[in-house]
Amino acid sequence: MTPHILTRSLNRSATIFLLVLAVVGVLLPLSNLLLPEGSLLHVPTYLISLFGKYVCYALLALSIDLIWGYCGILSLGHGAFFALGGYAMGMYLMRQIGDRGVYANPVLPDFMVFLNYKELPWYWHGFDMFWFAALMVLVVPGLLAFCFGWLAFRSRVTGVYLSIITQAMTYALLLAFFRNDFGFGGNNGLTDFKDILGFNVQADGTRAALFVLSCLALGIGFLICRAVVTSKLGKVLIAIRDAESRTRFLGYRVESYKLFVFTLSACMAGVAGALYVPQVGIINPGEFAPANSIEAVIWVAVGGRGTLVGAALGAIVVNYAKTVFTSGPLAPYWLFMLGALFVLVTLLLPKGIIGTFNAWWEGRKEEGAERDKAQRDSGIAAAADSAAREDGVIEPTMVKR
Repeated sequence: MTPHILTRSLNRSATIFLLVLAVVGVLLPLSNLLLPEGSLLHVPTYLISLFGKYVCYALLALSIDLIWGYCGILSLGHGAFFALGGYAMGMYLMRQIGDRGVYANPVLPDFMVFLNYKELPWYWHGFDMFWFAALMVLVVPGLLAFCFGWLAFRSRVTGVYLSIITQAMTYALLLAFFRNDFGFGGNNGLTDFKDILGFNVQADGTRAALFVLSCLALGIGFLICRAVVTSKLGKVLIAIRDAESRTRFLGYRVESYKLFVFTLSACMAGVAGALYVPQVGIINPGEFAPANSIEAVIWVAVGGRGTLVGAALGAIVVNYAKTVFTSGPLAPYWLFMLGALFVLVTLLLPKGIIGTFNAWWEGRKEEGAERDKAQRDSGIAAAADSAAREDGVIEPTMVKR
């Protein structure tokens, strides 16, 4: 049953996306590890980490497109789920430092020693085991999304009001994680990671492996989203997006559908954050900033809402542009450029890059089909006319001399 669902969900664009992702996920790490540094095709390690960060952002954008593009839930707080997944992985990485920290405490992280913690807080227990941390990457964002969604959707909060309270949620978490007595490093966050599963985080092989895992997670997340949106569940989600009241009147429990997809989306965002942290080397409360969540929505709008492929493409394109423009003289004006990009896309390309391309391609195919049909009809008419003349049914027109 599962292979059938996956096969049915793969159209041409989805197949091309997965093939490109597989090629990139294999060739870039190999070029980094196997080719010498002087080679023209060698990819430096810092680019592997940078591209890995882009892939994590693409997974975050995919999770937003699932709820916004297909269910009409505009969340301006998905950065909170991304950050919570990152903190869960960061706590595991901090526990792996042990006595190699500045204060050489085998149990307490350096910031806890500095802040005179006497013992490890209860919510840090278990994070010295990778399986527990990986479980928390899914459970913590998913549980928060479930509780938040259960309250919001049962109260029938929709539209801009839902967007505002999601933004308030991530801002509340931002303020909480900034506190030093909250037990998560305060303003500095968690950093100075050493190992992950016994491998040096800074090693080229580890960086390449994390990039491959990020590509794999993006591919799996894409398949899950495609399986959801092409199923009967996906049709109900689209109905909720287009006419929620009518869908409710037809007998569907709208709140349950929205709660499911919102929780699934939060778990995907948490995985993206968990893969992001070991590649950038730090997680701090700044990741909870509402501006980050709004920027992620812009990625989806630029790439194409309701396309999945466009969301991932938009995240990569916008963040590559951010890397280019913030490293030069235009750095102070990046936010203005980002805002202008969002306005221009909204006015000129309301369907985004991929959405506009799909509309153009479908129009071209329809024109070609109409042209072929007209040619076939004219050919059939000509053949019928010729056959009728041969049978003497229609007399040929006589030309007077």
